[in-house]
Amino acid sequence: MSQGLLFEPTTLGDYRLKNRLVMAPMTRGRAGSERVPNDIMAEHYFQRASAGLLITEATVVSAQGIGWIGSPGIYTDEMVEGWRKVTDRLKPTGTPIFLQLWHCGRASHSDFHNGALPVSASAVRLNGDTIRTPLGKKPYETPRPLTVDEIKAVVDDYRKAAANAKAAGFSGVEVHGANGYLINQFLDSTSNRRQDQYGGSLENRFRFFREVLEAVLDVWPAKHVGARISPNGVHNDMGCDDYRDLFPYVAAEIDKLHLGYLHIMDGLAFGFHGKGEPMTLAEFRPLFKGLIIGNCGYTEEAAEARIAAGDADLIAFGRPYITNPDLPERFRNGWPLNPAEDMSLWYTPGPEGYTDYAPFRP
Repeated sequence: MSQGLLFEPTTLGDYRLKNRLVMAPMTRGRAGSERVPNDIMAEHYFQRASAGLLITEATVVSAQGIGWIGSPGIYTDEMVEGWRKVTDRLKPTGTPIFLQLWHCGRASHSDFHNGALPVSASAVRLNGDTIRTPLGKKPYETPRPLTVDEIKAVVDDYRKAAANAKAAGFSGVEVHGANGYLINQFLDSTSNRRQDQYGGSLENRFRFFREVLEAVLDVWPAKHVGARISPNGVHNDMGCDDYRDLFPYVAAEIDKLHLGYLHIMDGLAFGFHGKGEPMTLAEFRPLFKGLIIGNCGYTEEAAEARIAAGDADLIAFGRPYITNPDLPERFRNGWPLNPAEDMSLWYTPGPEGYTDYAPFRP
């Protein structure tokens, strides 16, 4: 039986985490066309409550932010009530659950928006595979740049979404600034060609992220807010030449806001742009005083090593949690893991491939 560092408790804000395993955000497409969380989603999170911390799947802050079939939202009263089913189910377990706030930006399609183009920092098309829309697979489109007034409106959408998350009973929120979605599109010079106060310098490219975080902090205490970044990522056509200047700046600026944690996609599961060496958690440790969550392709052994080195406080696991709802118990006891290789049921409606994985019985 393992007694490793992963199983030591720690503290996040007002919450005592029973271990250092985090269930990573994973889009699973079970919220239906109305994007309202439901009973099967409550069961899914409940099954995985032996984690120290749960972070929900990415949840759109507005209709404009949609870019995925069946993903949930947090911008209507019905969505708030739906998410309350999830948080009410989790309360008896004592496991905190944070809601991840999301806007897809250009990683979307006009089919999601009644024919209107998706929005982004600039009119730069995502060079990638086709996107799955409600009307089938289609090529990405060139997005429409947001005006300054529209940027302010999106910031307000995040503020309202944060308030809705509090009303829904969440323990905190995570602002998704990674993986090529809207905030990342402002950070990365490959997608941000603006000449105004939101483009050019590192300060200007970070401005939108800062304003979103400050809006969320109008609602939540800083210790119950996290932010997610992907310094090495190429997902959704990211990867700027100055990433080694950009992301230390971003981490240091986020540190000034005293957030509870910084969630760093430091692994290379989504690829690496290859313009230099990938950034490591050790490089971010001196820049951020709160908890650091490492993420992307970790094994139990690699997770233990990063915590032992002091580079991370928590490690998030994604795919292993899909097929192993009892992942901490399996790690602790040395039980075998169900493989997570068959993706055919990851995004389909219903319980199959979602809530039908039984815990291990020795």
